[in-house]
Amino acid sequence: MAATPTSERSLKLTLWLVAIGFFMQTLDTTVVNTALPAMAASLGESPLRMQSVVIAYTLTMAVLIPASGWMADRFGTRIVFFSAIVLFTAGSALCASAQSLNQLVAWRVLQGAGGAMLLPVGRLAILRTFPRERLLPAMSFVAIPGLVGPLVGPTVGGWLSEWASWHWVFLINIPVGIVGGIATWLHLADSREDHPHRFDLGGYLMLAFGMAAISLALDGLSGSGMRHAPAFVLLIFGIVAVVAYWLHAHRKPDPIFPPDLFAIHTFTVGMLGSLFARIGAGAMPFLLPLLLQVSLGYSPSHAGMMMLPVAAAGMLSKRIATPLITRLGYRSVLVWNTLLVGSLMAVFALIGPTQPIGVHLLLLAVFGAVNSLQFTAMNTLCIKDLQPHNASSGNSLFSMIQMLSMSLAVTTAGAVLSAFTRATDHGNPGDTLAAFHATFLCVGLITAASAWIFWQLSPDVTPTKRKEVEIDVA
Repeated sequence: MAATPTSERSLKLTLWLVAIGFFMQTLDTTVVNTALPAMAASLGESPLRMQSVVIAYTLTMAVLIPASGWMADRFGTRIVFFSAIVLFTAGSALCASAQSLNQLVAWRVLQGAGGAMLLPVGRLAILRTFPRERLLPAMSFVAIPGLVGPLVGPTVGGWLSEWASWHWVFLINIPVGIVGGIATWLHLADSREDHPHRFDLGGYLMLAFGMAAISLALDGLSGSGMRHAPAFVLLIFGIVAVVAYWLHAHRKPDPIFPPDLFAIHTFTVGMLGSLFARIGAGAMPFLLPLLLQVSLGYSPSHAGMMMLPVAAAGMLSKRIATPLITRLGYRSVLVWNTLLVGSLMAVFALIGPTQPIGVHLLLLAVFGAVNSLQFTAMNTLCIKDLQPHNASSGNSLFSMIQMLSMSLAVTTAGAVLSAFTRATDHGNPGDTLAAFHATFLCVGLITAASAWIFWQLSPDVTPTKRKEVEIDVA
């Protein structure tokens, strides 16, 4: 492995560069949600049909994450991280210039292509440049922006949409991207593999097509423009591609994701449980800002500030994750907490415009706390039993599933909301609120149902090390 010499100054700059890149990526995952109604009004679209703006970003990241590690091995961490910042910044500028929904979606794909490489390549740069004894504090430092980004994202998005314009949601990335790109090119420690493994291009294309086809087909079935017959055909092709990859991986000596990963029971249960639980819980950052603005009449900045209790309570609840999981075990925590998260999501079906704002804030804070505990437990369960020889592929697969589940969550929420909107739309102001209520019940049920997956864990599965659940990015 080739690497440039790293001084103490270079190590600190590497940390800050990766942290800033991670912050940009996580911020843009949430900052857009609060700005969707303003975007819809500007582009002449319904705010309830804007899910494609979110799906384009998260799905692109899910598709490209599996290739990011190989690209860093082949071309070096510096050039790949620099290219990621350039793509992300260019995509941000083009998003701000979009004149139609289709243009905005196209440029979100470009932005997602850059975002897909920021986190995994940044982590790889730290792993290859920092001494082992300094890895833990380094990774802890980089994890902080991943928590701060979602915390300030909805508020920043709402404030900019109301007091400037939604275009600034993307324009704020440009100066940060320019400074970060220059600093990366001049200071980021470079490393690459001397003899990188051969990339499984065939397997990657099957997997990427399968993920994209399934997600786009589900979005098409929601009534977003694609007719139902082509959407069903695309869905079938997507399933076929995923099955073909699974068969391909069993006969390929070096697939992207080795099938023996699923021989690890905690990894398999954690992955499947996380996928389905996130399809429900991951819909909430998309649904809540829309509910507050479209049905409850909140301004964008007010709606963004209402999301602060969710993130703040989530950060505070991480303090109890370690002792709780250590004492009760993963199965008890995940089964009961999954049921609690699903029940709280269903409680949002009772929310209304005449209730005191304190009731709304309390419900949002409690949901944020239990949802954060859910993510911490699921994330650490997946990686706890990975070994050095499969840690890289396992972590990459888990990162891909995280982004894919976010895409599927918004796709599912958009489809359900669209269906209930059509069913309840009789021209009355309260019709959209009834559609939101029914949607919260459905996504809550989806989340609660995933508790059956976590029930398959052995009762004695607990953290093997205390540090397992102290570095977590939801």
